[in-house]
Amino acid sequence: MMPDVLLMAAHFARTRWLLDFRQREALERWQQQRLQQFFTHVLPRAAHFRGSQPTTLDDLPYMDKATLMADFQAYNTRGVALETVLPIALQAETSRDFSPVYDGLTVGLSSGTSGNRGVFLVSKAERLRWAGILLARTLPPHLLKHLLSPWHAPLRIAFFLRANSNLYTTLNSRRIQFTFHDLLRGVEAAVPQLNANPPDVLVAPPPVLRALAAEALAGRLHIQPSHIIAVAEVLESRDADSVHSAFGRIPHQIYQATEGFLAYTCEHGSLHLNESFVQVEREWLDVEHTRFQPVITDFTRDTQLIVRYRLNDVLRVRAEPCPCGRAEHSIAAIEGRADEVLWLPASSGKAVAIFPDFIRRAMLLVGEQIREFAVQQRGMTLHIGLLLEGDSSQVQQAVAARLADLWQELGIQAPMLHFTDWQVLLLGAKRRRVQMLSAPEGLLCTF
Repeated sequence: MMPDVLLMAAHFARTRWLLDFRQREALERWQQQRLQQFFTHVLPRAAHFRGSQPTTLDDLPYMDKATLMADFQAYNTRGVALETVLPIALQAETSRDFSPVYDGLTVGLSSGTSGNRGVFLVSKAERLRWAGILLARTLPPHLLKHLLSPWHAPLRIAFFLRANSNLYTTLNSRRIQFTFHDLLRGVEAAVPQLNANPPDVLVAPPPVLRALAAEALAGRLHIQPSHIIAVAEVLESRDADSVHSAFGRIPHQIYQATEGFLAYTCEHGSLHLNESFVQVEREWLDVEHTRFQPVITDFTRDTQLIVRYRLNDVLRVRAEPCPCGRAEHSIAAIEGRADEVLWLPASSGKAVAIFPDFIRRAMLLVGEQIREFAVQQRGMTLHIGLLLEGDSSQVQQAVAARLADLWQELGIQAPMLHFTDWQVLLLGAKRRRVQMLSAPEGLLCTF
């Protein structure tokens, strides 16, 4: 049997050099070949798909997190019941020991940005495949040379997230030193560890990167990572600017969800869908076809099946091709989630979608006085929490003016604005800039 590190290296080499598609037609042929193999050899092993005999994805129904959790046992090929593994995942969250497995399977708990609890299963073979693919898609050339050189120290990766997993620690090897930093301990607690063991690669959610940048600018954090990756949340321009000011690096992004490794940043800074391993269908959210919700099928997974899985994320398309030449489609931004889209009536009474990026841009244009903000919609009122530098009344007036311009540009009725103080997030909580808690009464809100 091939040693784990060699198997991971094989996945790395295959992804880095063999699956580097430059022609869209070749990529789509590859996807169809893999899908047919998936339909034939993997789908029948899960009770839900047994007997379905699809020839195309259109022959299969959509699913989402609620669907998966409602019939958990039928969507995995091992017949594992939710009642069996949920206690393991919950115990890991409580004890902060994320190493236990069930029958060789890594069990994890995903709260997701939406807060809806999910459980995921990953086999050892899938973990090794994921690790090889991830490194192949994210390591820049200079760090690849570092990794492959026996004369260099091991590549040090510092990873900040709410929860650890055997999935992530698979990266540990003789040539990679992986260190998990628990977000529940806070950023300040991690500073001495980072100073004692400075990372080559820093991976964290954008607010954490921003907090680490502040520690560096204040002279308390003394690290110079050569590669920085934002995960788990939307990377805003202010986050990226703070990181660049502190570390001299522009952060890349990974679009990684419980449902799969979905996108990565290329050397030109574009976010590419990981279409060599995941089929992405688009559900358009506007008539101009500028934004869509992804429906994904991961044809590399063979334990917990993700087939025509509708994500709640909003992706904005990139208008022009990426100069890197990759055939995998690139996207301009991950804007947030569908439940972060606000809805307000036009003068005609028709519902109009206000995408979260519109709100972020309006706040950005107000200026540096806004240090943090959060917007929640309740009917025809927007509750706006602000953390400010300077005169609050002037900033509130500036925010109101920017939003008034936006309402006029979109041709919609202006909501009431209610300003409050910004509430500090709990440790480990995901940042949600914009939320639609309730739509205006009687308004039909649909894409």
